[in-house]
Amino acid sequence: MTHSTKQRLLNAGIPLLLKQGYNNLGIQALLAATGTPKGSFYHHFKDKEDFALQVIDQYMGGVHAGLDACLGDKERPPLARVRHFFEMTQAHYLSEGYMGCLLGGLGQELSGISDLFRSKIDGCFSEIARRMAACLEEARQCGDLPADSDVAQLACLLVDCWEGAALRSRLQRDASPLNAMLDFYFRSAAGR
Repeated sequence: MTHSTKQRLLNAGIPLLLKQGYNNLGIQALLAATGTPKGSFYHHFKDKEDFALQVIDQYMGGVHAGLDACLGDKERPPLARVRHFFEMTQAHYLSEGYMGCLLGGLGQELSGISDLFRSKIDGCFSEIARRMAACLEEARQCGDLPADSDVAQLACLLVDCWEGAALRSRLQRDASPLNAMLDFYFRSAAGR
């Protein structure tokens, strides 16, 4: 069993979980899609739950890479960096046919029945908001946000609004909810 086998399974996991959800994803379908023997799956993962949790970790690796690239781009003002992250994410959604956010989809499906997934996904959203808040603080310091802005609250609100808009864009297979949310949020947050 090579690392490439595990990586191939994880890579296939993201689109399959987006399309089918956790409960409808069969291990056999995953194995067939990747040409992987059953024993190889269980060599790398304890069970389907362990697999899905590791898929979330891989997904978050991509999210963090996007955050690093966008929020670390000092050529742009802080609010433009934050918006660029979401625009980049939106472009990714388009490439997947507006399947939306893996965290949002799994969170809606599993949060009521699995404390483990609820806690994991909530922690992922909290980390995204924490990183956004640091960039929003830069915006506050340079006067692009009102001086009395609670950047932690603004960051949480941004993530929450994005997830709602991502759900609507998935339902409509269209970017309009994402664009409207970003326009409204940045106009409102900046007090303009």
